[in-house]
Amino acid sequence: MTSFTTPDLYDDYSDTLQVANAGLFHFGKETKLYGQAITIQCPNDNSLVGELLKINGEGKVLVVDANNSLEFAFLGDNLAEHAIKNHWQGIVINGCVRDIEILEQMPLPIMARGSTPRKTQKQGLGEKVSAVSFLNITIHNGDWVYGDRNGLLISKKELTF
Repeated sequence: MTSFTTPDLYDDYSDTLQVANAGLFHFGKETKLYGQAITIQCPNDNSLVGELLKINGEGKVLVVDANNSLEFAFLGDNLAEHAIKNHWQGIVINGCVRDIEILEQMPLPIMARGSTPRKTQKQGLGEKVSAVSFLNITIHNGDWVYGDRNGLLISKKELTF
């Protein structure tokens, strides 16, 4: 993984960045992520998360707006396996995950609001959207996402470090 910290990126690029408010926790073994955002909204259903993680995610970070749902988990160990196999750079979820004992052993950066054992209902809901908003930021499809244990930054352009 590359060597950057979000505080250093913030110091160098603060006038061009959005900074997420506190509220995301790390659940993967890896804690650094960066790549271009693929933005989706998923209302109590992770069907689209599963579909996307089964395709090539090279250079991409999946950003899931689950409307801050603390009721359902939108990612577990099975979907994380697909993400690893398909080279996703990370996953950010405005919602929960499950299987955290397994996720923390997997080489995939995962940031989410919390955890719950309850899986979503599979109804084929969810859609790719041009932007999602949570934690006082708006992430557009194609924006650059940078995350580490300090937090999450969003940039319109790729940053050099």
